[in-house]
Amino acid sequence: MPSMISILATLRDGSTQAISTAPDGSLMEALRDSGVDELLALCGGCCSCATCHVHVDESWLPRLPDMSDDEDDILESSEHRDNQSRLSCQIPLTEDLDGLKITIAQED
Repeated sequence: MPSMISILATLRDGSTQAISTAPDGSLMEALRDSGVDELLALCGGCCSCATCHVHVDESWLPRLPDMSDDEDDILESSEHRDNQSRLSCQIPLTEDLDGLKITIAQED
């Protein structure tokens, strides 16, 4: 059985949801598959919308891959962008992200 990692998601109402998932696929897929319905992910992970926008806890940012120009351009359209903003479809899950803390961004 593959190892599992945990993710702590803070939802828009301030409540938290602990998610246990295999370290494969993207953060967006793990959130969607665990029933976080605030994350619309309309483009299905193609990096062409901002409906999977999350704020990553600052201590976790150095562990993430660099943001692509496409991701940066898409996040520019969000009025809720900050220095911790990422598109969850662009964050591949690995064992190094066990314990990741994120907050679902407010809807634009």
